[in-house]
Amino acid sequence: MAPHPRGRTLRRSLGAAGLSGLVAAGLFLSIGTAEAATLFSADFESGSTGGWSKSGGTWSVASDGTSVLQQSDTGSERARQFAGNTSWTNYSVQARVKATAFGSSAGVVALTGRAAGSTKMYRLSLTGANRVQLETMNGSAVTVLGSLAQTISTSTYYTLKLSFNGTTISGSVNGTSVGSATDSTITAGRIGLLTEYAAGRFDDIVVDDGVSTPPSSASPSASVSPSASTSVPPPSSSALYVAPGGTDSAAGTIGAPTTLTSAITRIAAGGTIYLRGGTYAHASTVTIPAGNNGSSGALKTISAYPGEKPVLNFSAQAEDPANRGLAVNGNYWRIYGLTVERAGDNGIFVGGSNNILERTVTRFNRDTGLQLSRILSTTPSSQWPANNLILSAESHDNADSDGEDADGFAAKLTVGAGNVFRYAVSHNNIDDGWDLYTKTDTGAIGVVTIEDSLAYDNGTLSDGSQAGNGDRNGFKLGGEDIAVNHIVRRTIAYKNGKHGFTYNSNPGSLAVSDNLSIDNAERNFNFDAGTSVFRNNTSCRYSSGTNDRIVGNSDTTNQFWSGTNGSRCSSYSGALAWSYASDGRLAVTIGGVAVSL
Repeated sequence: MAPHPRGRTLRRSLGAAGLSGLVAAGLFLSIGTAEAATLFSADFESGSTGGWSKSGGTWSVASDGTSVLQQSDTGSERARQFAGNTSWTNYSVQARVKATAFGSSAGVVALTGRAAGSTKMYRLSLTGANRVQLETMNGSAVTVLGSLAQTISTSTYYTLKLSFNGTTISGSVNGTSVGSATDSTITAGRIGLLTEYAAGRFDDIVVDDGVSTPPSSASPSASVSPSASTSVPPPSSSALYVAPGGTDSAAGTIGAPTTLTSAITRIAAGGTIYLRGGTYAHASTVTIPAGNNGSSGALKTISAYPGEKPVLNFSAQAEDPANRGLAVNGNYWRIYGLTVERAGDNGIFVGGSNNILERTVTRFNRDTGLQLSRILSTTPSSQWPANNLILSAESHDNADSDGEDADGFAAKLTVGAGNVFRYAVSHNNIDDGWDLYTKTDTGAIGVVTIEDSLAYDNGTLSDGSQAGNGDRNGFKLGGEDIAVNHIVRRTIAYKNGKHGFTYNSNPGSLAVSDNLSIDNAERNFNFDAGTSVFRNNTSCRYSSGTNDRIVGNSDTTNQFWSGTNGSRCSSYSGALAWSYASDGRLAVTIGGVAVSL
């Protein structure tokens, strides 16, 4: 991934499109002016190492659950990759780092910062001697500034973080301090990845300039503005701290972190559980039980610690409907900045109401990544999950073994009113991007709003594989001839494996406005019944496909596809990519020009 100044980590290349068509379709909204905290980021999902400069070693992008950058030569004395700006002074850099092999006990796999030259830098090193060391490197001289005994497993990623503030240099591993020292040897420089007589892998690199603003205190309704919650504040006295090495009985302080399951039982309304960076391995569902509630003025929060990336990994679970990852069955909770992966069923399941799930990533789960549904088959419709806000969230590469059920996002079967998806991205899931399915035995669900969001390449995983008979739509909006008047506006469906937008036997009056649909495998828009209202939608094709079918109230503000492109499609050209702006809005880059929905 190339350098990404002033934005969030995620960016994906999608294909051909152009700026003027979005403007014509009414999809252009300005990006907020809030100052960003991220100077640079890279996750290598595109397969590119653009923006990095190599010195020595054998480097390549490899697959290790996700795409990672690896150096595979244990005989190389010095292998390095550098990125960023030589003028960077005060910042932090964090990455997931795995030492896959050591050529000797003197081997090193390291994250570096303030690199003023190929042999002049600070570094935080995983060593073959089972230590993590904070070091300054100046030519052939390496000075240890701090050290921590740590068994280094060649099958484990460790979250390393280097921070620079004036002459203070500090480092941590999985949220635990390695050391802090005063050193004036190097005042500025780039970031880097380094190995010496070792092989290693690197992923999820984020450079933070330290800027932060207070979190949102708004209630989770359709009127919540994501610009109110750009980042997480410094920890407060009402916080509990969780780290990968925490214990249930620990006090929950930074120095004595507890576990997530313990903290959930102890946090008070208005309090925050901070998860330090690193991977948390769970074999069973982490549940916020019904009745464990915050309040409208005092949400309970589970948040990534500022500048760090916690990953809840459930790979120990077998594929089974009972094996969810994180189950949010309480009310008035805020979940911020968590990655949940490889659960035996849903990555995140929401059975409670009035919750905010923000900046979450659900990936590689064995059913829908993030799903809203009732908690139990006996839960009355009056208690179905309602008024939840899914904000600036990503869901990708979720796949069940039969290839038919794993969507990116779902609010289906048994959900109440007022659930909203905003600035969400669903891609490369084996079934649909969004699924709002209904069944005759449970009846109509509440109205769901999907806005300012993106669905692409659903039906095909990121590695190109397909399985089973998944529907493969971008936005699937109903089921079994049950009328529900959902709202879908200012969204994009691109190259999904079946339809872009489909009523899916929902004969209701859906409000479908200001949407863009391009090159989906069958129809861009597929509405065969109902009284839906269509306004200012745009459909374009640069490959084969079936004419759009619209039944309902459609006027001349729409441009649907019936064999030829209309005037709005004339200037679609260049790559379409996406990222998150600092205020949480989804920004779309078309032909090299960034816009947001």
